[in-house]
Amino acid sequence: MASHEKVSGLLTEYKMDHRRRGLALIFNQENFESQDSRPGTAKDKAKLTERFEELGFRVEHHDDSNAHKMMDILRKATEDDHSDADCFVCVFLSHGEDGHIWARDDKVNIKEITNLFRGDACEKLVGKPKIFIFQTCRGKDKENAVTPMVGGDDDTSIEVEEDAANIYTLPAGADFLMCYCAAEGFVSFRHIENGTFYIQDLCETLKEQGSTLEFTKLLTLVNFKVSKRTAHVNKKQMPCFTSMLTKELYFRPKQK
Repeated sequence: MASHEKVSGLLTEYKMDHRRRGLALIFNQENFESQDSRPGTAKDKAKLTERFEELGFRVEHHDDSNAHKMMDILRKATEDDHSDADCFVCVFLSHGEDGHIWARDDKVNIKEITNLFRGDACEKLVGKPKIFIFQTCRGKDKENAVTPMVGGDDDTSIEVEEDAANIYTLPAGADFLMCYCAAEGFVSFRHIENGTFYIQDLCETLKEQGSTLEFTKLLTLVNFKVSKRTAHVNKKQMPCFTSMLTKELYFRPKQK
């Protein structure tokens, strides 16, 4: 059996048959005290709300929150009873830079946000997917367009070592999925009427394949769609995601 087949055989799926799908928080930041406004973000919020409700989430959105209110809402979410929920989703539609996102009045550290949901701080979400989606710039650089070379990738073998531990535990930072509209240091693009490239393509892909395609594969497809877009004078955008998931993630329809 090939090495990659051994790896695939080890992966199981997250348990997604709890009574509830879970909470999806959307922070929609259009107006700021010291930053430019973000026209078009209401379109993103509406599309995301529709898509996540279709997947069975209870969607809660907050507009133009200041930093104190944003953190209060997040702390309250960690105190909720998630025992009968499949997972948790949190979306930020805002400006951003250097590991921070902008609330209406101030910057908020992304690590400070995610630390609230670590397994040693939020026990009710231990072992469950915690998905954070950031539609924010991550710098001021613009991605250039390049022409790809044609050729095949080399095969890479993967070795799997057996863990001798008898008791199964998880790192406190496990089961996070961090989804970014742009690579670190780069800007993202937003249309003042249609919304952002990334959220447009994410919502389109969720509508078409959100209940059938494994979620990290869906995100890779979104990466591809956004990468094909061009803005301004031959400038591009490249989303990315960082996965600390330990299983495959599907949003199949719940049995009624």
